[in-house]
Amino acid sequence: MRLGKVVGTVVATQKDPKLVGWKLLLVREMKMDGSLTDTYVVAIDTVGAGIGETVLTVAGSSARLANRAEQVPVDSSVIGIVDSVECDGKRVNI
Repeated sequence: MRLGKVVGTVVATQKDPKLVGWKLLLVREMKMDGSLTDTYVVAIDTVGAGIGETVLTVAGSSARLANRAEQVPVDSSVIGIVDSVECDGKRVNI
């Protein structure tokens, strides 16, 4: 799993039919200190996340196991909305 910040949405009018009905989010990966990296991923949203929220993502075969995405051709899924993070006994500003 990885931490990330939802920074946008992706609209694709032409896509695999199995992606119809899925919200696509643009997620910027986050370091453990709360800073953002230069890495972005497009992920299906399985939890109803929105722009500005810190989320948990999974990739690869784990992404297809999330919610009802088993037969969906995805490589990344948002599987959680993060409330807080603690690292080395300190709360991380997310």
